[in-house]
Amino acid sequence: MSVRTPDPDWNPDDEAVVKPPANPGWLTDLELAELRGRLPLLYVEAVPVRVDGLGQVTEVGVLLRANAVGEMTRTLVSGRVMYGETIRDALFRHLEKDLGPMAFPLLPASSVPFSVAEYFPLPGISPFTDERQHAVSLAFVVPVTGTCEPRQDALEVTWMTPAEAVSEGVAAEMEGGRGTLVKQALASVGVLR
Repeated sequence: MSVRTPDPDWNPDDEAVVKPPANPGWLTDLELAELRGRLPLLYVEAVPVRVDGLGQVTEVGVLLRANAVGEMTRTLVSGRVMYGETIRDALFRHLEKDLGPMAFPLLPASSVPFSVAEYFPLPGISPFTDERQHAVSLAFVVPVTGTCEPRQDALEVTWMTPAEAVSEGVAAEMEGGRGTLVKQALASVGVLR
């Protein structure tokens, strides 16, 4: 019988024990690159809106950011759903990450998205493209009531009228076909007919 007090990483076979990551839902850059090449990933996207007292959309928030090659583009709040994370938690996390902690989003009562967007690395399969991966995104319209101060890689949030947000000029600046997603979002809440 051994009276040795084992080290935290000691095992009887004298083989190093691989410790689980501190956050098991997060992927390293290498793991993410490998997974992106092998299977579709789940994302959430939000079209932030401001509404009047009757719940009618008066403004649409679009993020301005620089892409990987330094071009200025427009996009929406978006990000991956982590392992073990609910859709609502992922949506709230990405809204706070992209719009700041004082945005005060009003998450929809239902977790049913207005659209499911499927992004492919090659154009022409769907209206949505992402050269990095095949991704499936659940898209929501989310009213925000607070002050939006973008964080992470967004430079600013531009508030536009619904007509401006669906204009051809703005759609041309949107990444991966997200101009189509904005049109679908506004149609889902009765702004476009």
